[in-house]
Amino acid sequence: MGLTYVTTTVQNLAETGIPFEEEFLVDTGAIDCMAPAAQLHAAGIKIQGKDAYELANNSLVEYPYGFARVTFMGSETVTRIIFGEDDCEPILGVVALESTGIGVDPVSRTLHRMAAKPLK
Repeated sequence: MGLTYVTTTVQNLAETGIPFEEEFLVDTGAIDCMAPAAQLHAAGIKIQGKDAYELANNSLVEYPYGFARVTFMGSETVTRIIFGEDDCEPILGVVALESTGIGVDPVSRTLHRMAAKPLK
């Protein structure tokens, strides 16, 4: 089974500066999005705080985060984004996916737009 990627654009909330566009790994196990810190700084995204995150190897790491406008598959949302190492793989987390009404088919690993967002 392959990995799922989606072209994603990240920009600051004021929509000023140069947006960052890249193929992001869709990771339903990750809550927040993550991108290289240098790219986020270049896009004008400001650090708003720090939080602890658990990595796949169970180690705990503290990363700074900010808030960004994230666009993919014709949908846009505002979400928390982690300032990762400059060589990190960009990750699209589950909060951004669900807030846009886009889900992942677990069998085909393809993205699909939900008919409606659940409120129940």
